[in-house]
Amino acid sequence: MLVYLRAGALLAILTLQPAFGLALIPHAKLSQATLAAFDNYVRGREALIERQIAEGPFLWANQKPERMRELQRAGMVVEPLAGGGAESIGNGTVHDWLGTVFVPGVTLERTLAVLQNYDAHKVSFAPEVTDSKLRRRDGDFFQVYLRLRKHKIFTVVLNTEYDITYRRVSPTRVASRSYSTKIAEVEKPGTASEYELPPGDDHGFLWRLHSFWRFEERDGGVYVEFEAVSLTRDVPRFVSAIVTPIVRHLPRESLELTLLNLRRALNPASPR
Repeated sequence: MLVYLRAGALLAILTLQPAFGLALIPHAKLSQATLAAFDNYVRGREALIERQIAEGPFLWANQKPERMRELQRAGMVVEPLAGGGAESIGNGTVHDWLGTVFVPGVTLERTLAVLQNYDAHKVSFAPEVTDSKLRRRDGDFFQVYLRLRKHKIFTVVLNTEYDITYRRVSPTRVASRSYSTKIAEVEKPGTASEYELPPGDDHGFLWRLHSFWRFEERDGGVYVEFEAVSLTRDVPRFVSAIVTPIVRHLPRESLELTLLNLRRALNPASPR
């Protein structure tokens, strides 16, 4: 019967009973072919980023005058990269969004200090980050744990871990990259019986999350650029009304929220 329900009626049911919707979604397994395709995509992005850092322009926002105009007008500019933000690869979808904010009245060192205070991310980047811990630091290398809460129709909780490296490009420029090393969906979160599903064998809302940052101090503040490249499952037709809003819309919303929260943490007077 579910196949014949109108999408609007199904969404109305899920709004009232969100747990019911999650139970309807079959698990998906991340294939090695899909993972290889994602890794290849990331390598291509890394090569382009390295070329931009070496040859310029350092900031993506500086590549087009209209981007800087939008940044000056709205305080943020965000655009999709891969296939309009989402591109199918094997049994998954790669999402690639890039955004820039300008934070006036702060320094590069202050920006890095706030971002590298990973124990405080559960406060600075709430409500999407509900817990955070710095596991290890060795100079400019960090190992970090973040518990993520993704909400769209219903709520998905993920235990995630990352290897993060910062690199000083010049006295006023820093680049950073973050690779997810573990993403595990949590069943029955917040209860005594919560447990993790096997990574890559779950509902497939987030299988990988790699990010690339660039920071530049100039014009009386700091420009912060954040590119998020994520991998999710493909969307089965019979549950597309449920899954599509999560895997297609959340990547942009999460990126924007991260940039806004960072700007707010650096400058509490900044608008949300």
